Amino acid sequence: MITFQDDDKLQETTKVTTSTWTNNVNKLTTVFTSSVQAIFTSPTSSGAFFIDVHNDATTSSIQYSVAYGHKLGSGSLQFNSAAPGYSPTSVIYNQYRQLVYGDSTTNFSFDGFVPDDIYVININRARYKHNLKASTLNLKLQSSSIILNLTDDSITTTGSEKLQNVGREFNLVSGSSGVRSGSVLTQTPNSGSFGLYYPDSGFIIINPAAVKQHLSGSITDPGALTPVTSSNNADNNHQKLIHAISSGSSFTIDSEEKVSAGYYFARIKNLEFNYTTNPTFRDNDGNLLYSDMESNPKVYITTVGLYDDSNNLLAVAKLSQPIAKEFSKEALIRIKLDY
Repeated sequence: MITFQDDDKLQETTKVTTSTWTNNVNKLTTVFTSSVQAIFTSPTSSGAFFIDVHNDATTSSIQYSVAYGHKLGSGSLQFNSAAPGYSPTSVIYNQYRQLVYGDSTTNFSFDGFVPDDIYVININRARYKHNLKASTLNLKLQSSSIILNLTDDSITTTGSEKLQNVGREFNLVSGSSGVRSGSVLTQTPNSGSFGLYYPDSGFIIINPAAVKQHLSGSITDPGALTPVTSSNNADNNHQKLIHAISSGSSFTIDSEEKVSAGYYFARIKNLEFNYTTNPTFRDNDGNLLYSDMESNPKVYITTVGLYDDSNNLLAVAKLSQPIAKEFSKEALIRIKLDY
């Protein structure tokens, strides 16, 4: 039995970057939704709040969800006609400002512009692991022949991100791979920036007033991001964002995962572990069957067991190949535990 000393142990943490989407697909080019989930006729159905997007038409692997929020409750059916303003869109708006700001009074502000509504893209929790990686967001929205390329500004404004209740906050900008196109955030006419990006919590807030300057069109144009804000009516504005993403056919984003590893160095000196406890080496009286094992033993190390202070076996490490051990040889075995 060897007791590990402090210099026999090492802890290490590394970041592993992978594509966020299922099967490590780098870019989603298609959008699949469920007709069962996307039901809009009732204000209490899940489809009235959000629409799930799947990676294909045959599995139930959700990649992200899309929602529309309005602080006055417009654009969706009311829960109760006697309580105007309480609807799925007001729930969505209040939910995300609670997450970001920690209260139900602070409104979303996009470079100083405060609209009544927001679009939301929420990456499925299982997809982004520890966090999304800044500068890897590349999202194309399209209406008719107009394409808007969105990313975060983590490279353009390195070190200037804000910290909110949900972690880091970056601006959503026109550009690619964390680099903003142009020198200003606010769109013309005055409508604020395109939105906000929260990589540590896996969601994107989009400012409808800004994106519709580029992807405007008739209300019947499915890709036009011009919200309809009727009172007590299922306008289904989140479907418009679904269509714009589907038409753009390009959504790329990476996730990061912290992988911790513990290294244990088993240092076996020449006088240690030269004999075996294998019962087949002895006869019924306990005598060695092989006389040369007494003066010149030769054994092979194949397995290392890790025990706690109470001698309970915690883990077993198998060697890739046996290591020969005798009095004239020493060994150093490195054991790695990932967690």
